[in-house]
Formats: sequence, C-alpha cells, structure tokens
Amino acid sequence: MTAIDNTPENKNFLSPLNFRFSLKRAPHVNFFLQRVNIPAITLPEIMIPTEFVPIPTQFTHLTYEQFSITFKVDEDLTNYLEIHNWIRALGFPTSFEEHAAIAQIPEYTGNGLRSDISLIALNSAKNPNYEIVFVDAFPTSLGEIVFDTTDNDVNYITTSANFIYTYYNINKIA
Repeated sequence: MTAIDNTPENKNFLSPLNFRFSLKRAPHVNFFLQRVNIPAITLPEIMIPTEFVPIPTQFTHLTYEQFSITFKVDEDLTNYLEIHNWIRALGFPTSFEEHAAIAQIPEYTGNGLRSDISLIALNSAKNPNYEIVFVDAFPTSLGEIVFDTTDNDVNYITTSANFIYTYYNINKIA
C-alpha cells in the first residue's frame, strides 16, 4: 500500500467463526466453547497540573478488561467442574488443603494456580493467522447452570466464565 494507492493487500474480513481456543488447565472446555472475546485494553491518562491547563501524559499502567468465555456444559459436567474445582482451589472455601494441593503444582505445567490461555484467530482459508496468549490467567467467576422445564425445545445448557490475567500478547503466526 502506498500513499497514492491506499487499497489494502488483504481485503478479507476477520470472521467471528474462525478461531481455536486452548486452556490447558481445563481441556474439556475447549471442545464445547461457544463464544470468546479479546478484551479491551486501556491506557489511562495522568493529568499533570500546571498553572494553566492540565497536561495529559501517557506514562501510566495499562488496564486490561476481564477475559470472558461461554461454553455448552456436557452432561457429565466435566468442563463445568474443571473451572468450578479450579475456583474452589483458589479460594479454599472449606479447608487449606484444597488450596495447598493446587499450589504445589509447578506453574510451568499449566495446571497450577494460573494457566496461560491461547486464542488462535484463523484467516479466511482457516489457517492459523494470529495467536493471542493470555498470560497467567485464573478464573474469577463461573456462571450459573439453569434447569428449566418450561422450555418448548431442548436448549442445551450454556454457562460462562470470566478470567483475570497479567497481560496478553498478539503474535503473528508465520
């Protein structure tokens, strides 16, 4: 693309259907995933007071919004329990042993207190194009499961989970 000709080389749009998801700590969620987002990132300004107009500056910390996923729950609750048990171990609601068991697992395994999450955006030919890696993620909430006999059709149960992470990187796949 030149200054005279601003036509992009690739005119294909990013499809919301072309992605792969991987959460090592909860592998059964991967298959049943319905929706995932790349969260917003914000660079708050700091106002430097002066005698006249305050001057904004960018020298501050980034703010990342929560990472959210939505997935169908399998009938054995396997994928739901992966996230549920992870949150319980992080919060040790009944004993310190629940937390101690997960805290002893080395971080590099991806099965400890935190786990990296990978989202791969595919191009229009369904080939990997970009990988978004959420570093040191852990769940902060797991949605409800609602059983409802008033539905006319079988609407399989869907729930959501939110994650906090340190930061994310977007890398081009060669």
